[in-house]
Amino acid sequence: MHHGPLRIALLSYRSKPHCGGQGIYVRHLSRELAALGHSVHVLSGQPYPDLDAGVELVPVPSLDLYNDRDPFRTPPLREWRDWIDALEVATMWTAGFPEPLTFSLRARRELRSRAECYDVVHDNQTLGYGLLGLGRVGLPLVTTIHHPITVDRRIELDQARGLQRLSKRRWYSFVGMQARVARRLSPILVPSQSSADDIVREFAVDRARTEVVPLGVDTRYFHPRPEVSRAPGHLVCVASADSPLKGVDVLLRATAKLATERDVRLTVVSRPKPGGESDRLVDALSLRDRVNFVHGLSDEELARLLASAEVAVVPSYYEGFSLPAVEAMACATPLVASRAGALPEVVGSNETAGRLVPPGDPEELAMTIGRLLDAPDERERMGAAAWERVRAHFSWRAVAETTAARYRDTMATAPR
Repeated sequence: MHHGPLRIALLSYRSKPHCGGQGIYVRHLSRELAALGHSVHVLSGQPYPDLDAGVELVPVPSLDLYNDRDPFRTPPLREWRDWIDALEVATMWTAGFPEPLTFSLRARRELRSRAECYDVVHDNQTLGYGLLGLGRVGLPLVTTIHHPITVDRRIELDQARGLQRLSKRRWYSFVGMQARVARRLSPILVPSQSSADDIVREFAVDRARTEVVPLGVDTRYFHPRPEVSRAPGHLVCVASADSPLKGVDVLLRATAKLATERDVRLTVVSRPKPGGESDRLVDALSLRDRVNFVHGLSDEELARLLASAEVAVVPSYYEGFSLPAVEAMACATPLVASRAGALPEVVGSNETAGRLVPPGDPEELAMTIGRLLDAPDERERMGAAAWERVRAHFSWRAVAETTAARYRDTMATAPR
């Protein structure tokens, strides 16, 4: 078994620094792996991630056909370097999304030429055909799948009509490749048992190849703040207000129930569409003076907001992993969450760190929140237990330690 520091190649086909899980995951995981003494190189296409000191970026440039300034551009021939570039342009011309495939081919070429520089390769949800040959050059591969994109595809196709449906289906054709590649990889790290269920169902992956390694929360910002006083009756929810899966409508109905008997106010961290579902419901329930929508907060501002609430709520119908739940727990804010998707795993089934309620039931939700608002000692106990749970399982340090242990297991069983 390899006991010293590891030399890790972390792959990410696009790593937007501030939004989308990929760039954030890569940044925090690489920083904490480096802090544990490992050497980490991040191989990424554009947009490149922001990385912390001690982590090296190895650019694997695509033709960057989807950058925000000039999307779907056709590059002049002098920019085409090889057959992979030609494939990238051709896939775009035929309305597909080439990046996972073309990145995996370029990354394989890069890794082959530097195979002796790395002990292990960690792919962050690229799942391109290029990854399949790494074993032959003696590079053990660990893969993370956050959630199967088939779920996104189904939701988008359900809402699309006619020609748009056809082009969406073509755009998402890379998902078929991802499923085929996933079936040939082991181990696959997933953020929760619930995500593992989805991946087994959607990609027909063998369950024995999946391993749960949760995601982390940035405890540099999200931690208890005794200096921030909690406002009586203040509830907070971080969720996209117009996404039906997030259950914000259920929370609004529960808030209206609570408002008949006590002084409550709710802050929703989201940007609802004017005249959209949530916006209309706020008026229908006469909650204008009690509900406040805010967006564009920094981590510091969000953490202070969470620390100022008496109760945080995650009313979703489904979560593959819930960062908002973990962020609230890290701020020692008592949590009420749906018994749905990964939430019971995040909160803990014994409910010492948070209460679980059936999704879609405003009465039960209102009752549970009300009971907590009336029990300051109980809230204090829950907040302390939640912070302990975060430190043990969901700090990026804990995540990096667990991930490094998976690397060593994989290296031990990989044919050299």
